[in-house]
Amino acid sequence: MASQSGASSLTGVWQGLYSYPGIGEPTPFTATLIQTGTSFGGSTHETALVGRRQRATLCAMVDGLRNGQRVQFTKTYDGSAGWDHSVDYDGAMSVDGTEIEGRWRVRGGVSGRFLMTRPAGKGLAVERRVAERV
Repeated sequence: MASQSGASSLTGVWQGLYSYPGIGEPTPFTATLIQTGTSFGGSTHETALVGRRQRATLCAMVDGLRNGQRVQFTKTYDGSAGWDHSVDYDGAMSVDGTEIEGRWRVRGGVSGRFLMTRPAGKGLAVERRVAERV
């Protein structure tokens, strides 16, 4: 089993993209995650590119589990711009801890692909700063 601490921790700021089937441009998002043991949580922020309220800022909470390189989480929108549904994500983290790639699925509905990235070494630096504050 891969180490769940240090550079392999999910703790940090991630830049991501998710795509809808049949829609050209992927949607960018920013995720801020904190991992404790095999659990992690955090938040995401993005700009709506589809639907009635295009260009609205959307916020969501993240709750997930990590088992080795496998990463699973649920993103639940907070109601911003009328978005209040949940989305399930299932992906794999790269060995160097800089990418997570996989699929997302709205319960009972559409699904697509996602990719999250961060610069090498950022997870460890953020984890150290968080630990120093405690």
